[in-house]
Amino acid sequence: MRGSLLLFLALPLAGCAGGGYAGYKDAPYTVRGQRYCPMGPEEAVGYTEVGTASHYKGGFLFFPGKTAIGEKIYPWSHGAAHKTLPLPSRVRITNLENGRRVTVRVNDRGPFISGRIIDVTSATAKKLRFHGKGLTEVRVEVLSVGDGVHRIR
Repeated sequence: MRGSLLLFLALPLAGCAGGGYAGYKDAPYTVRGQRYCPMGPEEAVGYTEVGTASHYKGGFLFFPGKTAIGEKIYPWSHGAAHKTLPLPSRVRITNLENGRRVTVRVNDRGPFISGRIIDVTSATAKKLRFHGKGLTEVRVEVLSVGDGVHRIR
């Protein structure tokens, strides 16, 4: 009886991990009628992409927003959003216009605006020195996925 109760309580939690990787969010999802199929950890490690980055605010003053994986995000938080990388992932973002680079954790989904490959928090945009400009060309390099089991060697 006790084992059955534990199994019954654990079943709803089993559906939280996408793609069979405990702790990763890589399940397909739909936004504004568009379906996205995130890559798995093995495919993501070492992935590089070049394109346009934008930035977004994370919460308001002391009232945090929430990321796609349920983490709190504040205006001073460093992080990023990507449409198809498994969450979380650690990436190095290089601003191709000034050479500045930063390593951040991707823990959110987006940007859902055509032509943009990554959305970073305002604090990260300030480190990359494009906050006042709004958009910049970047290179995104995946360093590790999830707990770091999947990483560049």
